[in-house]
Amino acid sequence: MINHGPHGPQKLYGDSMSITPQDACKRNRETCELAPIVPVLVVDDAASARPLAEALVAGGLPALEVTLRTPAALEVIAEMAKVKGGVVGAGTLVSPQDVQNAVDAGAQFGVSPGATDELIAACEALGLPLLAGAATATEAMQMLARGYDLLKFFPAEVSGGAPALKAIGAPLPQISFCPTGGVSLANADDYLGLSNVICAGGSWVAPKALVAEQDWSGIEALARDASQLGK
Repeated sequence: MINHGPHGPQKLYGDSMSITPQDACKRNRETCELAPIVPVLVVDDAASARPLAEALVAGGLPALEVTLRTPAALEVIAEMAKVKGGVVGAGTLVSPQDVQNAVDAGAQFGVSPGATDELIAACEALGLPLLAGAATATEAMQMLARGYDLLKFFPAEVSGGAPALKAIGAPLPQISFCPTGGVSLANADDYLGLSNVICAGGSWVAPKALVAEQDWSGIEALARDASQLGK
């Protein structure tokens, strides 16, 4: 399967090919470097998928995380994967079946709140680059020992926020993070200013009210503002 993403034609992982932790982190690093904010999307209606993705991409946020928290999520991923310039991932992966479903829907990366042996093995076997969650130095070290040097810091704010992530980075400078969970327009720069942060995940760029109103220009404006954070 070929996807025409921001880097030109790309063969999607998941086409009967496995992936190493190092290659997974390399691919995810490329995705995270596309913009300072990765929209974390909870979408109830697949009919909103394409115009929502188009608005976010037009606003400068091409990497999109669709959480598997609604019955429509897999269809949303499939629709968003058709949007030119978008890189669509599946969030809230918690089981091997979630990984299989995400790959089948066309997800180009996966995000999980934590990590289990079974989840990691499924992502590696199916070739889906995994951005696994870690909230402590021990969890981060365990993932580093497996070859993962790019992780999700989750839940960011209740785990101590930017000060905690800065403290973790002092003894573990070789690990980079994408903080998610409580990240907002008000505190995003606190995270993005850290040397161990590549990007951050946030849901404020696609508020449910604007999605319900189909205010795609409003969402594009929010995305454009978010795309300038950290600069």
